[in-house]
Amino acid sequence: MPLQLKNPLAIFDLETTGINIIHDRIIEASFIKIHPNGKRESKNFKINPGMPIPNDSSQIHGIFDRDVAAAPKFKQIAKSLAKFLEGCDLAGFSVIRFDVPMLMEEFLRADVKFDVSQRKIIDAQKIFHLMEKRNLTAAYKFYCDMELTNAHSAEADTQATFEVLEAMVDRYEGQPVLDNLGKQLGNLDNNMQSLHDITNTGMVDFAGTMKFDKDHKEVFNFGKHKGKNVVEVLNQEPSYYDWIMKGQFPLDTKRKLTQIKIRGINNN
Repeated sequence: MPLQLKNPLAIFDLETTGINIIHDRIIEASFIKIHPNGKRESKNFKINPGMPIPNDSSQIHGIFDRDVAAAPKFKQIAKSLAKFLEGCDLAGFSVIRFDVPMLMEEFLRADVKFDVSQRKIIDAQKIFHLMEKRNLTAAYKFYCDMELTNAHSAEADTQATFEVLEAMVDRYEGQPVLDNLGKQLGNLDNNMQSLHDITNTGMVDFAGTMKFDKDHKEVFNFGKHKGKNVVEVLNQEPSYYDWIMKGQFPLDTKRKLTQIKIRGINNN
């Protein structure tokens, strides 16, 4: 069914150097502009971010420094892009959380006016999550074909979770498990190690302040040292450990950080 439009609708997606809206930059942007009369226009850009693209990001989207070396900076295309988007409502997948804020930051840095206050913003991911619930009640209905009565009672939720987990293993046993980017995380097998491995990928502490990199080394996942090796940071800036230990971080994070610090000292 064609979308009923009063204004042009620009559906877009961005690829970036990372997911920090303040510090990261756009390296690729794709737009489809649909007019109320059905006419379509497309624009696709490669953009030089003016900073190195982290290898972890390149492994996800396949764009490396060499691919954007000759591309224009965002400031060079900002005015023409703002003109292309003039009067358009905006749509995409997870655009409210990431793409729109990232685009706004780039326009502001380029000192090009891009006001979204009068535009409609449609996030397909939110519609998906609203219409296809991902809570325990929905899982119980989907996997067990039963209605969960007395939801949010600990006893009822615990029993339902057990039945859902059994049904999941029965349905998916032996199948490959892919992440959102198509990377295989492993196979879903009927043993706890397999289930643990596919549900705890990359996690160092439960708060997510640290993660494992591709070499299975712990790196920070926030702040000024994001992406940097934890042991190296603690060696170069011992006060950072003290700052975390005195800060509002979970005890689990502090415990894991202390374990990493002690291991680093013992390995020297």
